[in-house]
Amino acid sequence: VRFRASEVADGVGGELIGDDVVLDGATQDSRTVTRGCLFVPLVAERDGHDFIDSAVANGAGAHLTSGAPGPGSAIRVADTAVALCDLGWAARASTGARVVAVTGSVGKTSVKDLTASVLSRGGPTHAGERSFNNEIGVPLTLLGAPDDVDFLVVEMGARAAGDITSLSAIARPDVGVVTTVGMAHTSEFGSLEAVARTKGELLDGLPPDGCAVLNADDDRVMDQAGRARCPILTFGDQGEVRARDVHLDGELRSTFRLESPWGRAEVRLVVHGAHMVTNALAAAAVGLFLGLPLVDVVTGLSEARLSPWRMEVGRSSDGLVVVNDAYNANPASMAAGLEALASLGVEGHSIAVVGLMAELGGHEASAHADIADLADRLGIGLVAVGTDLYGVPP
Repeated sequence: VRFRASEVADGVGGELIGDDVVLDGATQDSRTVTRGCLFVPLVAERDGHDFIDSAVANGAGAHLTSGAPGPGSAIRVADTAVALCDLGWAARASTGARVVAVTGSVGKTSVKDLTASVLSRGGPTHAGERSFNNEIGVPLTLLGAPDDVDFLVVEMGARAAGDITSLSAIARPDVGVVTTVGMAHTSEFGSLEAVARTKGELLDGLPPDGCAVLNADDDRVMDQAGRARCPILTFGDQGEVRARDVHLDGELRSTFRLESPWGRAEVRLVVHGAHMVTNALAAAAVGLFLGLPLVDVVTGLSEARLSPWRMEVGRSSDGLVVVNDAYNANPASMAAGLEALASLGVEGHSIAVVGLMAELGGHEASAHADIADLADRLGIGLVAVGTDLYGVPP
């Protein structure tokens, strides 16, 4: 999004110091500055204000500050984190794009990637980088969108009740996707029911002419359906958008028949893992609701690529098959990864290198034991790194 420094100051209630320059996009990381962007220094383990000079030297057109201004144009504000959210809200208000938000315990980023690929067949599409899914990533995704974009896809995560409500207030999505409810961040939420209620916050703010896209195979997701004031479209084995005759090749790439109220078509995915079929159904449901022809939805699914470290299948120089699914882990994603590894059908031993699944609260010991049991049943050896909760020495 392009905007003037004076518009930033007006939008966040700040004071412009210096020239009223034209800005294009924003970043909070001085290492990812692009020429003419707005640098937003945030205070976390390190104070981003210490990197203002570096950001300006790298080409930032202006910067926010809650302290002394650095070189060039600056906008002084009381709180740079609050100002970033305000700017995200303003960026959303300035675009005519249809906004799709994706939340859930598992599969958010993959569904985001697949959905963006589908929607790109219908017009210019912008999606968040990697897992930009919090009060920093969502505004940055909105601010990074080109002015002529037709579709915006944002990912929304949560660590506490109310987080999705806050992110929805910024992004104001037209379509909301809830993938799953599972044991992720249960140490913060206390129970799966609390996780479900928080994911369901996405449905509260959807407009009457929008759509809630829900996983029909997840009872906890469907329990939240009554919160939507808009049409509901389901995906999954029991959903309106479903897959039949699913087959996997030797590298876990799926082919299946997509069935929907808009017709049937054959789909071949280049992404790996049987669980990607469900993610593809969610993306297909979004595209079909937003009016894309079925043939374009199929093409978008077939051409989709995932963010790094998600079900990457390759071979080492000495012929070992390596599956890199190491971005993050919770019990559901870990189980899916192990089942994918077991399905490869390669000769020899299968070994999974696993780390701690964090933030599981009282479920921590049992969740790790369950994964160890699953690995044993699948004939997969475990190498644990940094934890003995799997029952094997780290």
